[in-house]
Amino acid sequence: MTNSTMSKIGILGGGQLGRMLLQAAANYPVETFVLENDSECPAAHLCHHFTKGDIRNFDDVYAFGKKVQALTIEIENVNIEALEKLEQEGIKVFPKPAVLRTIKNKILQKEYYNNHSIPTAEYRITRDREDLKEAEHFLPAVHKIGEGGYDGKGVQLLRNAYDLEKGFDAPSVLEKMVPIHKEIAQMVAVNEAGETALYPPVEMLFDPDLNLLDYQLCPAEMDTKTLWKVEAIALAVVRNFKSPGIFAVEMFIDKKGDVLVNETAPRVHNSGHHTIEAHYSSQFDMLWRVMLGYPLGNTDAIMPSIMVNIIGEEGYTGTVRYEGLEEVLKIENAFVHLYGKKQTKPGRKMGHVTILSNEKQDLLHQSSKIKRTLKPIA
Repeated sequence: MTNSTMSKIGILGGGQLGRMLLQAAANYPVETFVLENDSECPAAHLCHHFTKGDIRNFDDVYAFGKKVQALTIEIENVNIEALEKLEQEGIKVFPKPAVLRTIKNKILQKEYYNNHSIPTAEYRITRDREDLKEAEHFLPAVHKIGEGGYDGKGVQLLRNAYDLEKGFDAPSVLEKMVPIHKEIAQMVAVNEAGETALYPPVEMLFDPDLNLLDYQLCPAEMDTKTLWKVEAIALAVVRNFKSPGIFAVEMFIDKKGDVLVNETAPRVHNSGHHTIEAHYSSQFDMLWRVMLGYPLGNTDAIMPSIMVNIIGEEGYTGTVRYEGLEEVLKIENAFVHLYGKKQTKPGRKMGHVTILSNEKQDLLHQSSKIKRTLKPIA
């Protein structure tokens, strides 16, 4: 029987982020609710109450929100109007709907950085493909659709005039290509009193074909001056949101050593998964602390780490089985997380593995071994 003094908190979305959030919730006095349109989703069996519904539908989100004291999201693509109405009626939303409105749209997000003097790559806004053709002189550039892109979808690299037809015939951001030295992400937690906690920045290494995170190293290697810049910029991004929550600020360090914000996610994020084993308070633990009004957790690393995404193999679609799982489980400093997705398909995130070691070479060696060994196939 759930104790009546428990906080009732709802999560919009039932994917792997919701699942890991619920795994951390088990340590707290909280009654959990999930809204998702797939009753077989990764988070469904871990919450106290599952509601089948569409997180983009006003009525579904509003009715769901009336059952809880606070709400959070695991994906930005939610009905913001319903969240605004719930907020007016006293339901807490982490992060605030105003932040979601800004971040959900890449155009508004870019304008937010500009308005607050936060360094970001030079850009233009294109309304349609005709607009894009007129911006040919701006290439090479990255075209990002204004709304609806995720996990590398909704992003096109346009190197020359021949690539223009790959661009989006919808409101989008055309961003000047930056000569990137490193891609960095920094997780920042903010509580209701406005106090912040910074996780050490991670260095992201991408799969060039899927435009998905391949693996990431923590801590990122950089000199102290660059680290200060990264931290100051990440704090400026979240300070101006004026909202409690947890945020992933993704940045580029260019070849000149300048730090530019790429984009921000207003939620727990792939670039914080390693914190489950590698840090005293994980990003998931931290969000519960924020939502339940507890002290912010300790973000220090227990050990350096690397995190490998386990991605659906090319050529396999169907009921998943994991080749090489036993072999990977023999690795003493590796922690396997499978997301409970029943179906695999090429490019789908199926899990991740975090490796801990004080030796960078050991981290790199083990991560490439895992990448070669653990394969979701059908």
